[in-house]
Amino acid sequence: MILYTVARLGLVIVLAAIIYGVGHLAGVDVPILVAAIFAVVIALPLGMLLFKRLRTDVNSAISAVDADRRAKRDALQARLQGSPRPDGSGDPRS
Repeated sequence: MILYTVARLGLVIVLAAIIYGVGHLAGVDVPILVAAIFAVVIALPLGMLLFKRLRTDVNSAISAVDADRRAKRDALQARLQGSPRPDGSGDPRS
């Protein structure tokens, strides 16, 4: 997840630098904030295309964490209600 975030932020920084540099070369004074805003707008769809593999890896990792959390929550709910364990083993109060 950190790699994906760093990649997206890096893309925004690179695009802002390009916008600022092209403006400077064209003789137009582009404020950094304006270049950054345009960079964010451009980076949103561009990042979806460029970092598709990273995004799918992050989504898979989040899905795995959610599934594990859901299983633990269901097991806890079953124990609190006095039901047998989901794997069918032992006394629910042990």
